[in-house]
Amino acid sequence: MKVLLQTDVESVGKAGQIVNVKDGFARNYLIPRKLAVIADEKNVRVFEHLKRQTEEKIRKTRKQAEILKEKIENLTLKIPCKVGEEGKLFGSVTNIQIAEALKKEGIELDRKKIVLEQPLKVLGDYEAVAKLEGDITAKIRITLVKEE
Repeated sequence: MKVLLQTDVESVGKAGQIVNVKDGFARNYLIPRKLAVIADEKNVRVFEHLKRQTEEKIRKTRKQAEILKEKIENLTLKIPCKVGEEGKLFGSVTNIQIAEALKKEGIELDRKKIVLEQPLKVLGDYEAVAKLEGDITAKIRITLVKEE
């Protein structure tokens, strides 16, 4: 019996493949567990349509991430901080403050996507990385200035 795999099935095939399996295996295992459907014309067309829609969504989100990356990399954030002696901050600047500064510039970004190599504790220029979508990352330039 020819079936269209919905998910990866070990030792049978990967999702989207049409494979030939024994009738009992298909009727008693694959189809009831929604791992596969019978590979008739209708199911194959539906699967191809869903695959195209998914690829289109992925393409759109990657395009939006590229635009966001460009906006972020053309920007230098100035974050005012309370400073003690020798330019050392009271506390440190975290990804939360960076996310808030980005929000003030009109860029909504989850703080969990901002990665700092070490806490920012001294006035100066720094770089952080924003993980946007998959392998797309943006460098955030940050300047810590004395609060007036």
